[in-house]
Amino acid sequence: MATPHTIAVAGKGGVGKTTTCGMIIDYLCNKKQGPVLVVDADANANLNEVLGVEVETSLGEIREEMARAELKGTIPSGMTKADYADFKFSSAIIEEDDFDMLVMGRTQGKGCYCYVNGVLKSQVDKYAKNYQYVVMDNEAGLEHVARGTLPHVDTMLLISDCSRRGIQAAARVAEIVEEMELKPTVMGLIVNRAPNGQLDAGVQEEIEKHGLKLLGVLPQDDSVYRCDCAGEPSAKLPVSNPVKAAVKEVMQSLGL
Repeated sequence: MATPHTIAVAGKGGVGKTTTCGMIIDYLCNKKQGPVLVVDADANANLNEVLGVEVETSLGEIREEMARAELKGTIPSGMTKADYADFKFSSAIIEEDDFDMLVMGRTQGKGCYCYVNGVLKSQVDKYAKNYQYVVMDNEAGLEHVARGTLPHVDTMLLISDCSRRGIQAAARVAEIVEEMELKPTVMGLIVNRAPNGQLDAGVQEEIEKHGLKLLGVLPQDDSVYRCDCAGEPSAKLPVSNPVKAAVKEVMQSLGL
C-alpha cells in the first residue's frame, strides 16, 4: 500500500480540538476509501469518547504492567524482554470496523513519558503503511510530532475557538511547526464554536495579523454541546448536523 496521508490536529485544551478531530475521522471513514489509523497522542484527551470507542488499555498502562512484571520476574519464560514488549504493545491496538486506534495514555514515574513516546513512534511505524490515512490528535506543544512520531505531516490542522486568545494560541503552534521545520504540505486554521458560523471582526483581524490560513469556520451547535455533557459520541451525530457539514466542506476543500 502507498504511504498514508498523515493529518495532525493540534490546539490548546478546551477549544474543541478533540471533537473536531473525531468528526474528521468520521468523515474519512464514511468515504470508504481505505482504513484509518487513529492515534490519540494527547495524554489528557478523550478521543475514544468522541468516537464512541471503549479503551481497554493504553501504551502507558502496558508500560506500567511491563515494569511490574520485570520487577517481579513474571515475564514468561522463553521470551526475551524485547519479545515480551512487542507482544504486549501489539495488544494495544483497538480494532473498529472503519478505523484502528492507538492510545498513548498516561504513565507513572519519572522518565516513563519519553519511553512511551518512543513506543508510540515504533507502533505507528509498524502499522502506518497498512492505512490510507493516519490521524493524530496532539497536545498543543506538538511534542509527538516534534519527536518524529509521524514520519511526515501532510496536513497540519490548527484548531481554535472563536476568541482572540484561541487564535493567539493557534499562532504559537504554527510558530512551533516552523521552528521545527516540519514543513507540512498544508497547514491551516479551523475556528470552532462560532455563533451562527460567523467570525467576529476582531477575531478575523487577529487571524490576519498572525498570517494564518483560515480553512473553515465551524458553528456553535447545541447537539455537540449536549453530546459532550452526556458523554455521548459527537462523531456519530447525523451527517446533516451543521458542524459535521462544515467539517465535510473543509475536508473537501483540502481534496481529502
